[in-house]
Amino acid sequence: MKKHTLALLLSFAMMAMALSGCGGPKSNGNGSDDANASRADRNEIAVGIAQDLGDSLDPYQMTAAGTREILFNVYEGLYKPNSDGDFVPALAEEYTVSDDGSTYTFTLRQGVQFHNGTAMDAADVVYSFNTCAATSVDSSLGAALSNVKSVEASAEGDTVTVTLAIPDSDFLAYVASVYIVPDDYTDQATAPVGTGPFRYVSRSVQENVVMEKFDEYWGEGAKVDRVTFMIYEDGTALMTALSSGAVDLAMHLSVSQVKNLGDQYNVLEGTMNLVQALYLNHKEKPFDDVRVRQALCYAVDKDQILALTAEGHGTKLGSSMYPAFSKYFDDSLTEYYPYDPEKAKALLVEAGYPNGFEMTIIAPSNYTPHVAAAQVLAEQLGAVGIRVNLQEVEWNTWVKDIYGGRNFQATVVGFDAANLTANALLQRWVSDADKNMINFNNPDYDRVMAEANATTDDAARTELFRQAERILTEQAANVYIQDLADMVAINKDLTGFAFYPLYVMDLSHVSYVS
Repeated sequence: MKKHTLALLLSFAMMAMALSGCGGPKSNGNGSDDANASRADRNEIAVGIAQDLGDSLDPYQMTAAGTREILFNVYEGLYKPNSDGDFVPALAEEYTVSDDGSTYTFTLRQGVQFHNGTAMDAADVVYSFNTCAATSVDSSLGAALSNVKSVEASAEGDTVTVTLAIPDSDFLAYVASVYIVPDDYTDQATAPVGTGPFRYVSRSVQENVVMEKFDEYWGEGAKVDRVTFMIYEDGTALMTALSSGAVDLAMHLSVSQVKNLGDQYNVLEGTMNLVQALYLNHKEKPFDDVRVRQALCYAVDKDQILALTAEGHGTKLGSSMYPAFSKYFDDSLTEYYPYDPEKAKALLVEAGYPNGFEMTIIAPSNYTPHVAAAQVLAEQLGAVGIRVNLQEVEWNTWVKDIYGGRNFQATVVGFDAANLTANALLQRWVSDADKNMINFNNPDYDRVMAEANATTDDAARTELFRQAERILTEQAANVYIQDLADMVAINKDLTGFAFYPLYVMDLSHVSYVS
């Protein structure tokens, strides 16, 4: 089995090395060293990304992590996370909280401008909170904002007071996710306007997204004048762009990809801060049977997946939580299902599948680490009699049919914590959550999550979240794999890139080496 898997991955790596331009956008320039030098002369950078932005660029309607990753440069909240995971003042200079933890008063930063030239004021903040609460597609953020009794501006307009029905120790994290937008602007879905260090300029579907430095930014400001995000949904095309120097920076690369880079790049390693798993649709037979799901867990050798796809890089997981949330992360769940093919076969017999069954695993073709993991999974499951059809689909198809339409049996992908809260990872599996694409339905889980969100005691909440994680593991809600290593290629002439403890790409500190 190992020999076959290695052959598959070697073939995949060779494909990634091939210097063909099929499937990718036009490069901005001829891809030569002269073109790269020209970008430097203009103080511009080109960034390779694996997917186009979602249908809506509205901050409250964004569904794809890749869209939020890019628009982090355009939108800001009253507070924002930094690369250390701390929440620092942004559009608010400071805040105070009442002794009972239910009332937050934010002092607004003066002189802030939106990208369309209008001044930010308290009315925009009140509008943004109310609109986000009413329209956000983020279920964990929506749940947190449903706890808000009122959002009121002071008579002077220099402060905004948010009153909660029940104190919430994570509330500042949710504040950072409420991006402040103009109250009289109606084109956010197609031409976003925020207050961030970069302003949105244009978008060519499936080709590129362009942003420019916002000269009136209230803070330190971006170091480069222009960023062009070049879209390469085909991994081979992205490698071609890197080989030719058509892009200066690319994130979320595999170990095999970075091994084949030229010497014009530095390689940085962090973690993606997401939960990669084989996600199972519980409304599709035979995955409605917990014994079948548990059999899949026993049939999977996570160590081998990490070894074959990333030379051991990455962190094994056993539930929907990753180590960045240290107080919630329960490492005892990582080996809850040790690799045991015989146990897997016995569970399949018990569930009525002595000869195994056939299933389809879908992976988004633009994410090399997910495709590679799916290839190894197919071999490992085949060893216990489960015959896997591996299907790759374009990202937009994945978002529409698999994520949105829930039309799948199993898929390999990763989910992050959009709000830098543990709740964001766990709330999606509540039975009636909009994001519950696997149709997980467990009354005990729903009860524990409701109790966790109702308590104001931090220790009790921590313990309840850990209980929720254990339920996901015991019920084999998904076949958990890893928090992926995040490999970044950056032109050696550039500096200032930083990893964040959430899925964002902050380009405001990136600059050319002087």
